[in-house]
Parts: sequence; structure tokens; C-alpha cells
Amino acid sequence: MADSDAVAVIGIGRFGESLARELMSQGTEVLVIDSSEQTVQRLAGEVTHAVTADATDEQAMRQLGLDEFSRVAVGIGSNLEASILTCSTLRTLEVPSIWAKAISAAHARILTQLGVDHVIRPEHDTGRRIAHLVAGRLLDYIELDDGYAIAKMHPPRALLDTPLGETGIRRRHGVTVIGVKESGEAFHHASADTVVGAGSLIIVSGARRDVERFSELG
Repeated sequence: MADSDAVAVIGIGRFGESLARELMSQGTEVLVIDSSEQTVQRLAGEVTHAVTADATDEQAMRQLGLDEFSRVAVGIGSNLEASILTCSTLRTLEVPSIWAKAISAAHARILTQLGVDHVIRPEHDTGRRIAHLVAGRLLDYIELDDGYAIAKMHPPRALLDTPLGETGIRRRHGVTVIGVKESGEAFHHASADTVVGAGSLIIVSGARRDVERFSELG
């Protein structure tokens, strides 16, 4: 499986199962590892391979070929000790890309200190995104792990009916308009000559705080 650029998913709770199923739907082969035989049996026919094993056991992981995988995702959340030990084992196996779920800021900090490449906080990240949408200023919002954000919104009045290159948006607000959608049309890339109308939607990018402040303009 490692030769096919498959992904190993360790810990099958709601997050791990959702991830495994989505990867399979995208055509990626998936090795599922969980300590619960019942969970493994339930998913056995729906993923490429499912195994009952202790992911904190380095020898067991070597026998499963985890040291040959380039990507491993750890979905263990509530059992902090198992999560930390599993990630430590994967670091020992020199897995190039490790993704791991964290359930708190302290948990995330420990995983980062262990050298985990991608620490995910699903509930926290989803809550922040939904808060922006519920507030009504943004139509969609994505925040990347380095504090960079991309958002879809209605354009503020100061942006209307003037070529973007003449608005000084990047200098004044720290954001860039990367896409524009006129009514009834598809999104297209924005340029310095693009003029945004009142019925348009825009996609902007920039630092999270700059995007949030820009969305508050009338």
C-alpha cells in the first residue's frame, strides 16, 4: 500500500472515519488502524485495508509498514496519552508527513513540539468558520494554519465602480481581491483593471485580522 501513495488513518472516531471515507471517495487507498476490533470489522469492507493494532507499539507499526508510508493521519483525540505516544512513534519511524487531531490548545502545542507537521483542531476551526458566517458579513471563509485567510463576501462601497488597481486596497487594507463574480456569471480571476459592481461577489485573501477588518467595511 505504501508504494501506491496510500494514507494510513490511525484512530477511528467520528473524525478518523469521516477522513477515511472521504479519502476513499477521492480514489486514495486507505489503511485504517484502530485498537477496537469491532470498529475495524465495521470498516473492513469499506476501506482498502483495516487492522486492529496498538499504534503506540513501534514494532507493530513497522510490521504494518508504517515506516514506508509518506502520509499518516492520527484521529485519536480524547485519549491524550495514546495520541502523543502514537505521534512520537510515527516521528521515530520518520514518517514524512503527519497529520494529527488535537482537542485543546495544550494538546496542539505538545503535538507541535513533537514535530507533527499538521495539527488539526476540527471543532475549534469549524466553530471559528461558522461564527464568521453566522455574523452575516462573510458568505464563506477558510483559514489556513499560518493565519492566512480566504473569504467570499459582498464588496464594500469603497470598492465599487473603480478599477481595482486604483482603489489602493492592498496598501490601505492589507488584502487582495483574487476573484470576482458578476450576477449570473461564474467567478473569474481579478486583475488591476477589474471593476467591481454593486451586485458582484468578491473573493479576498490576506492575514486573518486584515480580512476580518475588511469585511466590516460598509
